[in-house]
Amino acid sequence: MKSIQIAVIGGRTADERSLACAEKVGELIAKNGYQLICGGMGGIMEAACEGAHDAGGIAVGILPGASRDDANSYVAVPVATGIGVARNSIIAHSADAAIAISGRYGTLSEIAFFLQLGKPVVLLHCPWKIDGTLSADSPEQAVMLIEENL
Repeated sequence: MKSIQIAVIGGRTADERSLACAEKVGELIAKNGYQLICGGMGGIMEAACEGAHDAGGIAVGILPGASRDDANSYVAVPVATGIGVARNSIIAHSADAAIAISGRYGTLSEIAFFLQLGKPVVLLHCPWKIDGTLSADSPEQAVMLIEENL
């Protein structure tokens, strides 16, 4: 049986509130039996991976560089790509849905890939209003919206 993969996308830097939300989202993904997939680096990605790891889940990191050693310490499955930000397409093609937490241009590009592929995207603490996305006020609501739209 194929596991559901939920992407957590967001910036390499973020405020404490967004990092706490990312960690909780990662925890909820793991507790609901899903795999987390992300860019595998710091910030939102690391916080989400930490939450998944601490809840006994699996975090897959699709890395921009050529070395698996670049992954944050909570990534269980590091995938070195050597293709930089083009890895955003791999994340969108691999995941079944995405939760975007804060972020900047890289996060926007990932959101666009998900929407082009017809996959659900939930925005949590994002500064944008984007047609075709769903908005959540809490990590719990974000995961619930993903479940309802898979």
